[in-house]
Amino acid sequence: MLGRLGETVVKGVAEMGFAAVLLGEALFWLAMGRRREQPVRLAPIVAEMTEIGLRALPIVTVLAVTIGIMLAIQGIYTLRMFGAESQVVPGIAFSVVREFAPLITGILVAGRSGSALAARLGTMRINQEVDALQVMGISPVRFLVVPPLVAMLVMVPSLSLWSILVALGGAGVYVSSTLDMTFAAYARQCLEMLTLGDLAHGMGKSFIFAVLITLVGVVNGASVSGGAEGVGRMTTRSVVQAISAIVITDMIFVFLVTR
Repeated sequence: MLGRLGETVVKGVAEMGFAAVLLGEALFWLAMGRRREQPVRLAPIVAEMTEIGLRALPIVTVLAVTIGIMLAIQGIYTLRMFGAESQVVPGIAFSVVREFAPLITGILVAGRSGSALAARLGTMRINQEVDALQVMGISPVRFLVVPPLVAMLVMVPSLSLWSILVALGGAGVYVSSTLDMTFAAYARQCLEMLTLGDLAHGMGKSFIFAVLITLVGVVNGASVSGGAEGVGRMTTRSVVQAISAIVITDMIFVFLVTR
């Protein structure tokens, strides 16, 4: 039992080290690729942004509206016990902007795009396409890691910002229809309560989530072995690890910032 636990710990530390090296190499090629005559191409980045961001808009919108309405329902129900349901707006605004919108968006992207990244890289590894890139003198990190990393860094915060707007709008519709408050008054109260620091809090977490999703997907994809079964196993592992990393990082981030 102890031997297996030690082996798991060593493997986890090795994977974290591998992820750190990948991130360093990706940043190197992003900054120095043109000088090395291997620039990062815009076309694959745009393709990744389309897949990660634009095609995820419908499900992100549905989930954001649902989360906003759910927070409004629970907030009004709870505050009504104290006769303070009119104070539900600050709770909704802070919860959506600082916590729920970035978190739900990160989890959704991890399940949708992080798993796809792991499966794609795993399949390429099984088919020895990664080795072929190295033989041709093309850096696999520049070709396979940098485009999804840049796309994640752009689209995850963008989707989070969209989630914030949609969730606050959905909550506003429910609040204005339930309480004696117009939508304009709700929006004005949200703007009065929120600051740029609150928005920076949510956006900062989104950038961290983007890096985590990419690195977890790449590390698991690069670790595939055993054919199609291995691809499926690592894809599932990628989703579990990415979501776990997002939730744990979110807790640590909130603890440090609110201190």
